[in-house]
Amino acid sequence: MMNRAKASYKANKQKFPKPGTQEFSSLQGQAVTYLLQRAELAQRANDLGVKVSNKTVDDRINLVKKQSYGNDQTRFEAALKQQGLTLDQYKTFEKFQLISEEVYKKVTSKVHVSDSAIKDYYTKNKSVYQQKESRDVRHILVNKKSLADQIYAQLVAAHETNFAKLAKKYSKDPSSAANGGKLTIVRGQTVPPFDKTSFALKTGQLSKPVHTQYGWHVIQALSGIRAASATPLSKVKDSIRQQLEQQQKNQLMTTWINNMQKQFCKPGKIKYQVGYKPTTDPCAAFTSTSSTATK
Repeated sequence: MMNRAKASYKANKQKFPKPGTQEFSSLQGQAVTYLLQRAELAQRANDLGVKVSNKTVDDRINLVKKQSYGNDQTRFEAALKQQGLTLDQYKTFEKFQLISEEVYKKVTSKVHVSDSAIKDYYTKNKSVYQQKESRDVRHILVNKKSLADQIYAQLVAAHETNFAKLAKKYSKDPSSAANGGKLTIVRGQTVPPFDKTSFALKTGQLSKPVHTQYGWHVIQALSGIRAASATPLSKVKDSIRQQLEQQQKNQLMTTWINNMQKQFCKPGKIKYQVGYKPTTDPCAAFTSTSSTATK
């Protein structure tokens, strides 16, 4: 843990704190807390029947090596060294990660979201699934009104048949110029003057130059206004289920972790090596929370 911290400081071209300094003590305290959490998690995982074999760890490491380093052992080991890790330390780290993943699966395995819960969520958040009015338009954006007036006059004279050509030649809108100025807009999602004019036009109608913060626009409505509609529950049901399941799983896991940490913070459970005096209490957050709750 401290080796990884040293590697991080080195990578950021910072001096590693000297023993006895507050910063060093803080890092040391974080390392101790991490080791305590890891030991307690291993015990609780064992209670849950979670087992991670050496083969599973090796398979995970080989996958990382393949995906990130093209199976190049030299590059892989160099990356570990840069992070302040030996291969054995990295194996321990990956084993801890795999245990954590298996514990997560065990703790959250009974999470179930009912159809009624999904429907209730959809009803309460219907505005999220509401599609506003929309229509297809095309426009030409220029900086000066005088040029906008000239373009408008040319369009009127040619009955708008030259719109795409003029858009490609003059328009300053990078998102639509190459496409002849075409846009699909949704009510309320463009700047107010542009929005108001676009939705006031009849299909095929051309607007006189309209000023916005971006410049001067000449707009033509290409389609009628598509009515607002709600995305049906059937189309969003699966995504809502996944969202609610994830929320429940996260809540369950947070509660489980808090309970685990309270377990290793029981009086007399933590025993330090002779001569080591922690400068940071790894249980401070939990004991203060408990004290506050009982007041």
